[in-house]
Amino acid sequence: MDWWKNLNRKKKAYILALVTLIGILVWAFVSAGVITHNFNRSQLQTQEDKQEALINGLILTETKEASKYWEIYGETGTYNSTNELAIMDNVIGNFYDENNDVAMSFESSHGTYNSKKNEIILYADTRIVIKDGTTLMTDRLTWSGSDKPVKVRGNVRIIKNGDLYAQAEEGEIAPDYSSFKIMGHAQSKLYDKKEIK
Repeated sequence: MDWWKNLNRKKKAYILALVTLIGILVWAFVSAGVITHNFNRSQLQTQEDKQEALINGLILTETKEASKYWEIYGETGTYNSTNELAIMDNVIGNFYDENNDVAMSFESSHGTYNSKKNEIILYADTRIVIKDGTTLMTDRLTWSGSDKPVKVRGNVRIIKNGDLYAQAEEGEIAPDYSSFKIMGHAQSKLYDKKEIK
């Protein structure tokens, strides 16, 4: 430390300034590395792990213990592994009851299946036929589990056995597909079959 004592004030000031500057630069470099480390890693991970497939004739099915819950077929579609989302065009399919019988069939211009949410959404020109012969037309259908009602929304129109005509803004189909309810500016007409003849 004798060399420090032998330095004049000006040289001591230069050395302290240089040491301080080096300390600030080291601190800034380490901080930047800590801040951007996770960002860079997650950005790289998403780009490397992302897989998207363009598919002709996409068929998706959900089964459990040999019971089929639903099946959906898209004429064309894409599947994105990052979002676990299938997007399909010209969709047809079936929902099944607990006896593995078709409980509801559908067709739609577009549909999505989100495996993270376990959700099917059909939109644009959606037509549904329930096992009792009831026909529904709607802009959007959302299925989010076999124990939850199927939700329909937008221009809901219902025809049942030629004697019930109804329309509404939205509705729900019971999880067992045995009944439905309509809501929002609902209008219905019930005809006696004797009157129709």
